[in-house]
Amino acid sequence: VQLQASGGGLVQAGGSLRLSCAASGRTYSSYAIGWFRQPPGKEREFVATISWKGSVTYYADVVKGRFAISRDNAKNTVYLQMNSLKPEDTAVYHCAAKYYVGRYSPLIQNNDYDYWGQGTLVTVSS
Repeated sequence: VQLQASGGGLVQAGGSLRLSCAASGRTYSSYAIGWFRQPPGKEREFVATISWKGSVTYYADVVKGRFAISRDNAKNTVYLQMNSLKPEDTAVYHCAAKYYVGRYSPLIQNNDYDYWGQGTLVTVSS
């Protein structure tokens, strides 16, 4: 599976962005997808994840209620809608994939995932 993240940019605090993670591969629908971010000078951290069917989602506490993850398997794409953005959301955002079918237990660690896309930079100005 090859992943391509896009949709980053510069936005003012309180604004919104929608990131996309497009994937190649016919079995994309069998993969759980996660979004992670790496703020400047910090470690990469978990943001959100979605199960292979899209029925289970899970969020980091710092984004809960502001971000929403969704997927369109017909388009091989997972989205991260980010609302009420804050300067501390500034980071390079990465998507990642793990083959996972069956009952989903949210994957929130970096090493839970096997495939990673290049990041897309989100900058939130105050």
